[in-house]
Amino acid sequence: MNGHVTAVSSNGEYSFTKPNRDSITLLTGLGVEGDVHAGVTVRHRSRVAQDPTQPNLRQVHLIHEELFAEVGADGFEVAPGELGENITTRGIDLLALPTGTLLRIGDSAVLQVTGLRNPCRQIDHFRDGLLKRVVGRDEAGRVVRKAGIMTVVREGGVVRPGDTVEAELPSGPHRPLERV
Repeated sequence: MNGHVTAVSSNGEYSFTKPNRDSITLLTGLGVEGDVHAGVTVRHRSRVAQDPTQPNLRQVHLIHEELFAEVGADGFEVAPGELGENITTRGIDLLALPTGTLLRIGDSAVLQVTGLRNPCRQIDHFRDGLLKRVVGRDEAGRVVRKAGIMTVVREGGVVRPGDTVEAELPSGPHRPLERV
């Protein structure tokens, strides 16, 4: 299962959206260099309020670009970086990856998938009604989250638009993604 990077984004200040960049540098065990969410312990405000000593399982946020077309069909215009992701991809089904999958990106970067992004109400502040398009329920009534995946950096490196993304599935039984 392979794809490629279509955009990279980062922001050194707390803001819902992240500006696109020519490249980002991933730092082992920390996240995106200069990004407000980089760190060994949690950086998301709601999680810091709960327990600031929690490990940061949300160092790098990835979203599949195909989501933008899906919500676009419902009248929501969304571009890379606008939902707060660091890496926008195309051609790889991020939501179908099991927990622990390694994503090899570009020449040297390796991310490990930790879980699903749990989208919050800030999405509706960005585009009213969008939250219902990225979080819903399946036929069995289970919650379905579509707003991307969260990862930690196992090996650092520079990531640029056009880089390949190669998924290496974990051995053993696969655990489906849960919210982190």
